[in-house]
Amino acid sequence: MKKLIIVTPIYEDIKSAEKLFSELKSQFDNEIFIVAIDDGSVKKPVNIDILNNQDIEGVILGLVKNVGHQQAIAIGLQYVEDKIDWAERIVVMDSDGEDNPATIPTLLNALENDSIDVSVGKRKKRSEGNKFKIFYKIYKAIFRLLTGRSIGFGNFTAIKINALKRIVKMPEISTHFAACILSSKLRISEQLLDRGKRYYGQSNSNFVGFALHGFKALMIFSEEVLVRVGIFCAYIAFLSIAGGFIAILLKFLGVATPGWFSIVMGVFVLVFLQTGTLTLMTLLLTGVIKNNVQENASYHSFIEKIFKSSKKINN
Repeated sequence: MKKLIIVTPIYEDIKSAEKLFSELKSQFDNEIFIVAIDDGSVKKPVNIDILNNQDIEGVILGLVKNVGHQQAIAIGLQYVEDKIDWAERIVVMDSDGEDNPATIPTLLNALENDSIDVSVGKRKKRSEGNKFKIFYKIYKAIFRLLTGRSIGFGNFTAIKINALKRIVKMPEISTHFAACILSSKLRISEQLLDRGKRYYGQSNSNFVGFALHGFKALMIFSEEVLVRVGIFCAYIAFLSIAGGFIAILLKFLGVATPGWFSIVMGVFVLVFLQTGTLTLMTLLLTGVIKNNVQENASYHSFIEKIFKSSKKINN
């Protein structure tokens, strides 16, 4: 049986990573291979001892700079696809404990079905504050409205090797991992999982960071957003034109009161111009996004050092 590959990014949080690796070792013993991505940590760079001390096979990819959570995951997956020819099942998870290692078998069991390519973890319930929950529900509603799709999962996923080969070739992987999977047209199975408890401290992410992360997911589906916004704007423009003709008709029939016609026509013209401007801005933004999306840069350029564990791979 091939080893299970765990891909996890780490940024200035060795303590949590050590706890995660300890739990993985206890649960899977020698059947795991860790690919940890040190996302440019300065205060607490990740040392290979984090694996050697627990007798775990794996590598530490030390990045030359902080590239962000999503691109760090992309680099780790690109490394796996390029360098580990025996890979069959890959699990992507955060290293802070919120992705519970005990639920990994649930994700893997879903992959036993030949009709499933990717198994994703969907939280049964969120433990954040009410303010975050409200805005998250609003975001999900807006996302569905603008893209016609539902997104309710994050980075915690299990992937077959054939699916990985497709995902790492998609430029969107560095922007938003979950949205990339959603747009890949792979066969996805959602698993309701209990959220793990964060090992230490609190998340460094804030509301602005979450908002930016959500906006990046919309960027992946910019063309769908354009079409839906365009249809909405066309509908509003049609109503404003129809309202203008009705106002002109009422004016000629002498029904309109003094001053009423100019105010109503002014409102309709303003609405028409605003919808046209919104459509144009959306079109331009979509063009900019698509023109700037290029093929993934070689992951090698982001890696400064590769540390390999002292335990030899045995497959």
